[in-house]
Amino acid sequence: MLGQNAHLETQPGSAGQAGTYGSDTTPYVGLIAEDFSLLSGADIADIVHFLCVLHGRHPGVIDHAATKTVEDDAREWLVQAIDGFAAERAFLTKLTVAAGPISGVSGDDQSNAAVLGQRKALDMLSQSDRNGCAMGAAIALVADWHCIRKILEQIALRTGVEARSSILPSARQTSDLNILLAKTPALERALNFGAEQLLNQHRGLWQLLEARRNMQLSR
Repeated sequence: MLGQNAHLETQPGSAGQAGTYGSDTTPYVGLIAEDFSLLSGADIADIVHFLCVLHGRHPGVIDHAATKTVEDDAREWLVQAIDGFAAERAFLTKLTVAAGPISGVSGDDQSNAAVLGQRKALDMLSQSDRNGCAMGAAIALVADWHCIRKILEQIALRTGVEARSSILPSARQTSDLNILLAKTPALERALNFGAEQLLNQHRGLWQLLEARRNMQLSR
C-alpha cells in the first residue's frame, strides 16, 4: 500500500494530489505508520467510527460521481470503484462494531456533528454540476483510500476481523484515468478542485482524530 501511494506522488492531477496532500501527509497518520501499537482501544474506535460516519453511507462520493460523469473512458473504472467501495463500506462497518462505541472527550464534544458537516460537504461536492468536479473527488478518494486501507488492515488484526483484499481500482489505474480525463484545461481544473476539496476533508478528519487522542491522553 505504501508503495502504491509513493507512486502517486510522481503523478500529476487529482490522483497525484493524494500522495502530496492526502492522509499519509498528516502528523497523526505518520504517527500510526511509525508505531501502530501506540493506539489505544479508544483511538481505534474513534478512527473507524468517524471514517464510517464520513464514508459508510450509501450512496457515497463514488456513487454520486457516477451519475454526474458522462465520459465513456471513466465507466469501467467507476463500475470497479463502486463495487470496490461497497466492499470497503461493509469492511468498515464490521470494524466499527468490533471496535466498540466511542467515548465523549468532553462534556460539549461536537466531534460527531463536525464529521456530519464534513459528510454534507462531500455530498454537495460529489453532486456538483461542474463537469469533472465529482469525478476528481472520486478519483482522490480511491487514491487516498490505499493509505487509509493500510490502517484499517492493522485495526482488523487488532480487533479480530477478517480483512479481505481490496477490489478497488489500483493506484496505477486511478492515476492513468485521471490523466486520460484531463483533456482540457477546464476539465483538469475541475478534477483538481474536486480532489483538493475531498483531501481537505480527509486531512481535517485526521486532525480531529488526533485532537481527540490528545484529549484522551491528557485526562
